[in-house]
Amino acid sequence: MAKAPVPGRVKTRLCPPLDHGQAAALAESALADTLHAVSATPADRRVLALDGVPGAWLPPGFEVLRQRGAGLAERLANATRDVGEALLLVGMDTPQLTRALLCDALERLAQPGVDAVIGPTPDGGYWTIGLREPDPAVFEAVTMSTAATGAFQRARLTELGLRTAELGSLRDVDTYDDAVAVAALAPWSRFAATFELLTGRPTSRRV
Repeated sequence: MAKAPVPGRVKTRLCPPLDHGQAAALAESALADTLHAVSATPADRRVLALDGVPGAWLPPGFEVLRQRGAGLAERLANATRDVGEALLLVGMDTPQLTRALLCDALERLAQPGVDAVIGPTPDGGYWTIGLREPDPAVFEAVTMSTAATGAFQRARLTELGLRTAELGSLRDVDTYDDAVAVAALAPWSRFAATFELLTGRPTSRRV
């Protein structure tokens, strides 16, 4: 799930101290990191549910679907419906995502007795949700983008009788402080390189 990195439409909470052009450049690097991790994952399909128009940042091998719906919950439900099979949903806010993390999530989802997986974020949301059966009802009545979103989502999974496995936590990039922290956590990433270029602030532990 992603938005095309258009200035003024993405990562506006980074402004200030960044301007809208810089925020869009950072969003593009996060999206590129995410797509790179997904490309390296041995999945049967790689689908980008996109709000906007694809750009040069889109690597080959992706099927592009248009996001549909008024809010995030509705868009997640429609993406699930449009894919129509078991899926692992990720956004573009965790550029520290790796092939290993995605493979672990897919392996957990394939385990007996597991119907869903969810990976929390420290702010109370979640960075991924996986479903063995593509049921759009999973997102009904789930309030998005709040400190209780993860709790609401787990309650909905329980309400539907889905056996859910918990994944590790990842910090998502919503604010400038998040960007500082995630760039330090993933110094190898395009995100960290772009952050350093834009801000002049060196990221630590670069390898």
